[in-house]
Amino acid sequence: MPNTPAATSAIIPSPAPGHAEGVSNDEFRAAMSRLASGVVLVTAQEPPLDPDDPTAPGGEDVGMTATAFMSVSLDPPLVLVSLREGSRMDELLEEQELWAVSVLSESQRHIAGRFAMKGRVSDRLLFADIPYTRGEYTDAPLVGGALAVLECRTEQRVPAGDHTLVIGRVLTARVPSAEGGPLAYFRGRYRQLG
Repeated sequence: MPNTPAATSAIIPSPAPGHAEGVSNDEFRAAMSRLASGVVLVTAQEPPLDPDDPTAPGGEDVGMTATAFMSVSLDPPLVLVSLREGSRMDELLEEQELWAVSVLSESQRHIAGRFAMKGRVSDRLLFADIPYTRGEYTDAPLVGGALAVLECRTEQRVPAGDHTLVIGRVLTARVPSAEGGPLAYFRGRYRQLG
C-alpha cells in the first residue's frame, strides 16, 4: 500500500455574529481602511419640482463625498461610483441620469469634510461659498481648483449589498488644475501624499 499523506481539512473560522462568512463589520472596516483612495465630490442637479410650472421652485444642487470611485473602461470611457443604498444621491441618480465628479486636491479637504458630514444642513448652503462652474451636459456643479472634472451619464446601476454601484459613461473630462497633489483617504482620515 503506497504511503500517502494524511488528508488535511481546511480550518474555517466560526462565523462572526451577524455575518455568515465570518467577518465582522469592525474587522472588514479595519482591513479596508488600509487601502488608500482618492477623494471626489459627486454632484448632480435635482430636477425642478414641476418642470411645467415656471413659478415652481427649481431643482437643488446635490453633492456627496466619495472614496469608492474608479475608472472602469477606456473604450467606451466608463467610471464607477459606489453609493450607500437609500442615500439622497442614490435616490437622485435613480431618477436623474446625469451627474458629475470633481477629483479633489489636497487643499480641498474642507470641501470633502463638508459634504461627508452626517446630519448636515441643506446642500444649497454647502455650495454657498465654493467656487464652481456648471457642466455643459449635466448642469451639475464642477468644483473650481479640482485636479480633474468629469461629466457622466448613468449606463448601469448594480445593487451590491448595502450599496448601489453606478456605472457612468464619461461625456466630458477636463484637467483644469495641475497644481498640488490629490486628496487621499487612509485609515479613516484625509491625507496628503508625501
